[in-house]
Amino acid sequence: MAELITTGVWTVDAGKEQAFVGAWAEFAGWASSMPGAGALRLGRDGGDPRRFVSMAPWATTDAVRAWKSSPEFKERMARVLQHVDDFHPAELEVVAIAEHGASAVALSASAAN
Repeated sequence: MAELITTGVWTVDAGKEQAFVGAWAEFAGWASSMPGAGALRLGRDGGDPRRFVSMAPWATTDAVRAWKSSPEFKERMARVLQHVDDFHPAELEVVAIAEHGASAVALSASAAN
């Protein structure tokens, strides 16, 4: 099964950046305890301090679906979204990996299609 990474691009309401980071960290702590979740990360755009990008590796698509359909997901996500002007989530299938200066390796022929 292919590795999956969930991502989110967040545009935070002006002046709410610290509150957003705190709410996201609480959400991420809970999410990282879900079966199949890897380490969640949040980055801030150096050129736009209101823009953040989150990412998390997941073991399987089923793990992501179970997390998003859990009873707590909507409530916990709402606590983060109260600080946000715009949000674009995505689920990305990893199709190539490069490590330690090596050329990127395609993971499967079907992934390139």
